[in-house]
Amino acid sequence: METTKTIKVLIADDESIVRKGLRSTVPWDKYGMEVVADAPSGRKAWEAFLEHRPEVVITDIVMPEMDGIELSRRIKEKAPNTKIILLSCHRDFEYAQQGMKLGASGYLLKTAFEDEELEDMLEKFQRELTTVSESVAPAETASDQGERLSTLLYAWLNGHNDKFIGEMEKRTREEWYFHNEPVYIYLVKTSGCESSWVDLLKEAAYEDRRFYEGAIIPYGQDRCYCIVAKSDLNAVDMLLVEQKSKSAKLQWARRGPLLHAEERLQAWSALHQEAELEKIHSVSAVDWPDAIWRAVKLLHDNPAAEWSVSDVARQVGLSRSHFSILFKKAVGDSFVAFQYKRKLKLAYMLLKDTTLTMQDIAERTGLGDSKYFSKWFKRCTGQTPSHYRTQQKSGTLLTDVHLPK
Repeated sequence: METTKTIKVLIADDESIVRKGLRSTVPWDKYGMEVVADAPSGRKAWEAFLEHRPEVVITDIVMPEMDGIELSRRIKEKAPNTKIILLSCHRDFEYAQQGMKLGASGYLLKTAFEDEELEDMLEKFQRELTTVSESVAPAETASDQGERLSTLLYAWLNGHNDKFIGEMEKRTREEWYFHNEPVYIYLVKTSGCESSWVDLLKEAAYEDRRFYEGAIIPYGQDRCYCIVAKSDLNAVDMLLVEQKSKSAKLQWARRGPLLHAEERLQAWSALHQEAELEKIHSVSAVDWPDAIWRAVKLLHDNPAAEWSVSDVARQVGLSRSHFSILFKKAVGDSFVAFQYKRKLKLAYMLLKDTTLTMQDIAERTGLGDSKYFSKWFKRCTGQTPSHYRTQQKSGTLLTDVHLPK
């Protein structure tokens, strides 16, 4: 007996009553659909999309942390065939038009739409998605598997779940034939390149199948991870050097040799952390002396710790004076100013993206108690943390920051 694949649906709206209403009142089974997740913000919706890969997304336009337009843009970049319905109010009409230009399938006025409007759209989606699935499923199987592994890797690296670990072990046994050799894990970065990593590596792979005999795991638009057997190491390095001659901004880092699963997981995590630091500071590891890179990583790995210049200098094997001079020359800020900026950036993120109390944020940023944290934040920014949090929810940006030089 032939079974029909269930169409997955994601609902995003900051109003709980809207999410619950759509879940409970729409006859999803009638259209072969299932609501796999709902989210109260754009950021949460994006995380849910990456985890579940729904074929249909219903999203409000005005939401905290990420609006429905940005969410739609990201979804369409990641999965162009996803059907998106925008929920808008009258005052959001111009935004709704932006969403339609991005590829949204339709929009509904939250205050006035009839059930029939939504159900007509769902019926249309069911026909289109069923037809597409039947016609292209065999050709997309390998691509879908790659996308799934990419999603699991993203979820694991960002602390959402650990399903990637089991999937990696399974593929190592069944698909990645490294013949018990140690492997190397590469992180290839194409930010600023004329071509994406997809184009660059596919061009290389057409001439040499080594990348395809191993594994390529996407991570966003400008990064991917490659797993390569030790015996292919020199050939892969030559391929990358050749591609760099065509695109000078191509960069890569690698870890290895790695024989056991635990070593590979540690390598993935280390490469990811390094790439995130590079993104935050707009530099690569080769731009800073090794001692300074290790110092910055130490600070980021221990956000609540109160490090002195002497403490960090000792950790990286330099004298206090030599470290201070080298740090300012490499980073552009004194150690004290860098610490303040790092703590302030963390405070911004925790105020904007979480519901933690001021005391919790004070502890996580290493700033003692909530009273001191509030005074410190106001001195740096000109406003209280609670005022900043309120402004972020309403979409107002903070630009005035006062930090030590």
